[in-house]
Amino acid sequence: MKIKLIIMFLLACTLKTMAQLPAGGARNRGRFRVGDVTTEPGVRDPCLAKEGDTYYIYYTGDGISVFSSKDMRSWKKEPSVFSVAPAWVAQKLPSFKGLGFWAPDISFHNGLWYLYYATSIFGKNTSVIGMATNKTLDPKSKDYKWIDGGLVIQSVTGRDDWNTIDPNLAVDEDGTGWLSFGSHWNGLKLVKLKSDFKTLAEPQEWYTIASRPRDYKYTDAEAGNSKIEAPFIFKKDNYYYLFVSWDSCCSGVNSTYNIRVGRSEKITGPYMDQAGVNMAKGGGTLVLGGDTGPEKKIYALGHNSVGTYEGIEYMAFHAYTNSYEHLGIEKLAWVNGWPSVKK
Repeated sequence: MKIKLIIMFLLACTLKTMAQLPAGGARNRGRFRVGDVTTEPGVRDPCLAKEGDTYYIYYTGDGISVFSSKDMRSWKKEPSVFSVAPAWVAQKLPSFKGLGFWAPDISFHNGLWYLYYATSIFGKNTSVIGMATNKTLDPKSKDYKWIDGGLVIQSVTGRDDWNTIDPNLAVDEDGTGWLSFGSHWNGLKLVKLKSDFKTLAEPQEWYTIASRPRDYKYTDAEAGNSKIEAPFIFKKDNYYYLFVSWDSCCSGVNSTYNIRVGRSEKITGPYMDQAGVNMAKGGGTLVLGGDTGPEKKIYALGHNSVGTYEGIEYMAFHAYTNSYEHLGIEKLAWVNGWPSVKK
């Protein structure tokens, strides 16, 4: 009888503990637990923003998908940015169909929210980046209306050795806008924008801000093995910090995505990692990666954004577990001028 009571007590404790966990959320990394933020699968390439008392996550999905939250834990699905694809996209990419927009980037400048997005022929550098603006992120507001600004930049297979996906707008201390972007090929690029934050400034100057070695057995039409993408530039104190993602983004449990960083006193670089290696020549200090060892539960962490809210820096990213991408958010600490996950 005593043994039976002990078993029943242990079972009750186990069930109570499971009930306290978010639905679908296993304790996978100690600090970061999948499901702490959202149980919705398929949250890829998240960009975090805040307006008023509400946080928003914009991410890759039909028409650009959106979640909102008051506390970064309980999330509500909001309307997608686009219900119909802008006509110019199919004109530039004749094979484009549906609402498959990737890697949104969102930030607030000059009284407007600027949203950048990309779409592409997967695995090719036949890609485009577009932008849209809105006065507010609140779908209930009378001022809520996304206005598409059209094409910002395009890459063409056979012409360009770079790829126009994964856009990120950064604004320097003079208020000048800069667009970083890229994936694979010859690395990640940076180009100056005019004051409309859409048109490329003239004369055009192109900067390679990060790259990895590429085996030249690959043709210009192939992405190759220089696995780097998703630039995000964040200004703190005297430095611009360049976050990037290395390795395999999209292979389920075989994904190896990880987040790297370097810094520069100039937005154009060079961005040096903590060991003094130029990111344009393969450098990059590890910030966050997947689990290692036999009990591997989180396979990859990557495609991050960073923002400051109530004086605290947060990094949003996606994490692969059991073949799904989940949303993760970590607080950043700064140790000797370098970002790390806050413990």
